[in-house]
Amino acid sequence: MPTPSAPLRFLFVVNPASGSAEKTDWPATIREYFEPLPHRADLLELTGHDDGAALKARIEKDQPDRLVAVGGDGTVKIVAEQAIAANLPLAVLPAGSANGMAKELDLPPDPTEALNIAVSGHEKAVDVIYINGTDLCLHLSDIGLNAQLVRHAQSHNWRGMLGYARAAFWSLLRRRHMRVRIQCDDEEVERTAFMVVLANARVYGTGATINPDGDVSDGKFEVVVLRRLVGRELLKMFWRFRPFDPGAVEIFSTTAVNLEVKRRVELQVDGEYRGRTNHVEAAIKPGALRVLVAKTEK
Repeated sequence: MPTPSAPLRFLFVVNPASGSAEKTDWPATIREYFEPLPHRADLLELTGHDDGAALKARIEKDQPDRLVAVGGDGTVKIVAEQAIAANLPLAVLPAGSANGMAKELDLPPDPTEALNIAVSGHEKAVDVIYINGTDLCLHLSDIGLNAQLVRHAQSHNWRGMLGYARAAFWSLLRRRHMRVRIQCDDEEVERTAFMVVLANARVYGTGATINPDGDVSDGKFEVVVLRRLVGRELLKMFWRFRPFDPGAVEIFSTTAVNLEVKRRVELQVDGEYRGRTNHVEAAIKPGALRVLVAKTEK
């Protein structure tokens, strides 16, 4: 396996709570992998308390060359925020119950293959979205039905696909329309919808495709409006059939959006519930994050 010509210092940020009961012993796996290499691998375990501040302090102390997020989408977001602030490249070892961003970047679930990319992969600049000015969104944010689902799953500590299914059933029973004004780059429309998604990526961590033609590196994001709950359109999300029926699912491409809703609705950002709101602003920041991907990627 080829490695960078000069020794590098890696800081692995491990979320011990990520994944299932039958999960990889990441500290042991990382130590074993790096034993024959000239590089240095340091570890920081997240605790769930002031993780961003702890990581920032550790970066200032250790001065790493690369950050590696070991966990799911929540862990990736914590590490990505500090990677952007410190202008460091980010690698991802998929280890969570939801690994949407890893799927978007086509990163392998196998630990050795993922470590190969962390050490010898190709740097790729990807876009990020900022919600309401400061809230980083790497992947997918939304208002309405799915955010309601996220709130319910988190309040009951339901995780994984089974937890998602339970929360989805609860949310569908309580679904409500919202009237939303959508102001994009080139147009302003009003729609009645169950959900509005701000999509930097294509696929949720559950595997549902919400934005089939999305590209995390094109300098734009999509506003996906779920106008009707139609069985065949929901099946397309999971089986990746496309295009969607525009009468049920409407997609706008933009660099910024302003959403206004008369009745306050739930908001989630990258799988984290943010409360109820009637106003959301979002804007793209092109190429703000450098990530490690496989060299064979086109």
